[in-house]
Amino acid sequence: MARLIEIRDPKAPELGVYADLTHAQLRRRKEGELFIAESGKVIGHALEAGCRPVSFLMEERQVEGFLQLLAGRWADVPIYTARREVLAGLTGYALTRGMLAAMVRPALPGVEELCRTARRVAVLEHITDATNVGAIFRSAAALGMDGVLVTPTCCDPFYRRSVRVSMGTVFQIPWTWLGEDGSQWPQPGLARLKAMGFRTVAMALREDAIPIDHPELAAQDKLAVVLGAEGDGLANDTIAQCDYTAVIPMCHGVDSLNVAAAGAVLFWQLRPRN
Repeated sequence: MARLIEIRDPKAPELGVYADLTHAQLRRRKEGELFIAESGKVIGHALEAGCRPVSFLMEERQVEGFLQLLAGRWADVPIYTARREVLAGLTGYALTRGMLAAMVRPALPGVEELCRTARRVAVLEHITDATNVGAIFRSAAALGMDGVLVTPTCCDPFYRRSVRVSMGTVFQIPWTWLGEDGSQWPQPGLARLKAMGFRTVAMALREDAIPIDHPELAAQDKLAVVLGAEGDGLANDTIAQCDYTAVIPMCHGVDSLNVAAAGAVLFWQLRPRN
């Protein structure tokens, strides 16, 4: 039997996990800390991936459909419900899709574990925009990447907006942090990739860059595609230490694409063909 609890006061202590946690607290990246998942589809993917829920919060009209999604699982986890106007009182949490879940961060694989059987991985360097990170994960999962490695200065893929924009693919494609802090990228991060047999390709607007459809890139058995932040792009040190520098050929005088759009093009072009 589901534990349905009606909330009439948006300041009720039961809602503290949704209303009182600061952005900084929700950005904690340690196993066992909490993250917020939003929308039935995203929550469903998180549950299928084995994420443990602490509680659910939703509009009353969402309850019946959500109970079908749970299918009898997690009967001991409270489901807090309220009318839309009550939930609107939760600062910073406009429920555009009707439901939230507070969940415990799962353990992530080690870098070597993730890469052991991978042929194509995406590496994200200092991408701090949550929307871009979520969109890149969605493309990586859909277009043939075997995993995503996130450098320590990137936005947390489990940040609420990243999770939502990814449509839950952060729970479907293997990913992990490439180092504990900024001192571990580009080295020894690139050295770890090389030791595992990866050739690295930096995406950058350089005169000596080769097009992404160059036969030599497609011929690589193991390839790590390194994407940089919107605007500044990859650091010069990163580009200098990668095996290749590549670019998406452009038309009409356009110099580049948004990093998330560029990622989708790259992943499709460089996916394993066999």
